[in-house]
Amino acid sequence: MNPITTALRLSLFGAILALAPVTAAQAKTPADQLIVGMSLVNLFSIDPANAPGLDASGVNANLYDTLLKRDNGNPEQHLPQLAKSWSVSEDGKQITFTLRDDVKFHSGNPLTADDVAWSLYRVMKLNYGLATTWKAYGYSVDNIQSLIRASDAHTLVIDLPQPTDPLLLIDSLATSPSAVVVDRQTVLKHEKNGDLGAAWLVTNEAGSGPFTLTRWNANDSLLMTRFDGYWGGAAKLKRVVVRHMTESQSLRLMLERGDLDLAYGMAAPDIKAIDGRDTLQVQSLQRGTMYYVALSMKQPQFADPKVREAVRNLIDYQGLDRQVMPYYGKLNQQPMQLGLAARLPDPGYAMNVAKAKTLLAEAGYPQGFSTTIRTLSEPPFTDIAARLQATLAEGGIKASIVSGTGNQVYGAMRARNFDIIVARGAERYPHPYFSLRTFAYNPNNSDDAGLPNFQGWRASFFSPQLNTLIDQAGVERDSAKRVALYHQAQSLYDQQVGPIMMISQMTDTVVSSAEIKGFSGDDAEATRYLGVYKQR
Repeated sequence: MNPITTALRLSLFGAILALAPVTAAQAKTPADQLIVGMSLVNLFSIDPANAPGLDASGVNANLYDTLLKRDNGNPEQHLPQLAKSWSVSEDGKQITFTLRDDVKFHSGNPLTADDVAWSLYRVMKLNYGLATTWKAYGYSVDNIQSLIRASDAHTLVIDLPQPTDPLLLIDSLATSPSAVVVDRQTVLKHEKNGDLGAAWLVTNEAGSGPFTLTRWNANDSLLMTRFDGYWGGAAKLKRVVVRHMTESQSLRLMLERGDLDLAYGMAAPDIKAIDGRDTLQVQSLQRGTMYYVALSMKQPQFADPKVREAVRNLIDYQGLDRQVMPYYGKLNQQPMQLGLAARLPDPGYAMNVAKAKTLLAEAGYPQGFSTTIRTLSEPPFTDIAARLQATLAEGGIKASIVSGTGNQVYGAMRARNFDIIVARGAERYPHPYFSLRTFAYNPNNSDDAGLPNFQGWRASFFSPQLNTLIDQAGVERDSAKRVALYHQAQSLYDQQVGPIMMISQMTDTVVSSAEIKGFSGDDAEATRYLGVYKQR
């Protein structure tokens, strides 16, 4: 038999073994493969134009590249990636990027500035939720090709269509899941009926990242293989195998037996039980993402600020923080990430059933009312929803829980078709402007505006006064004045009883074998496995 064919069969056989059902006799994981256990229930697309979820970001961070990246989550500092350098014009209206000339896509096609420009145009043309990021800067499908363009094969010129701090746009190019660069030639080969390859890219990729996508079976497994031609140097591991696992006890058992190398999404009791063992290591990462309770102001009850305030008084923030959220999140009641200089202290919301009943009676609901709570069918969402259901009942609000997949839950929210949702989302990297835009901003409250990236739009929350404050902060170059605007916006959101009520800032706890080295979780769940290896 041909030696190459034999080697290929053995290689595939190893991958199949890694994906096979676990048995008691299974040996330790292969030395050149990373076996990851996590829930894939929210992974329904990896198309960069339509994959806003955290799980998709974690996959795409390994399949694609961006022009640049943040320096350890610092919103003021960025590092080169596909762009080796960039400059901003004196008037702040134009940014010029010089690209690397040694980058090849997985297809073998060389990277050009046209690929970058077209990738952003594609996001706008398809007009899914992630297009909102670029609409906010003034881009449209009609102007983006003239404003974001290649001046030559390795030079990209970006003109800002409206007054904006250019640092904000640079930051979006480093952090938005829609800012990854796709291989234009490959994608267009798979175009059908003018969809710009949208149907194909749901389950395929056209990137330049350190890994290629070998196989993805929804709610089963995902296999990524090392791209040996990666411009940043080949990954240390040959494969990354992600197995769909939703049971925390199963994740724990497989880690203890050595059948998994790394696990996401373990329940707090299981993490606590193994924390401190010599054979395992626990890494806790603070994310920018928030857990929240959202009320739809399209519903007559929740359009009333007194009802929203009543609900705010029926959330057991402190109890959730102590009993449900350890290893999942940290108490945060502001629409802004912890640790930012522009963030005001928590307003001190707490459970107050008597006040809630008074507010409901004043709003015309002395006996309460019935409603529904949508949430994901996995912890901690189910636990938060159950606790919320119980505390709402103390105030007279009878809520039934409707659980489902990410597409079912967030799909209903994006369609503005819900009552209450327990969810997680928002700007992943720490930045006050993007936090407020995500939670409090809504420039157009009509159903057909199509602005699902704004949580405020999803909840039908519309405040022109807040919009103005956030817009002013986005163009203000004086740091003291900018912070003052952020403070005003947070105070106003509190006064107006914003319908998206933050309860916790995500803490992602990753448990891995002590053999795993070089793993450093990213604060936006865009963790790369490029430098990960096993020490045995």
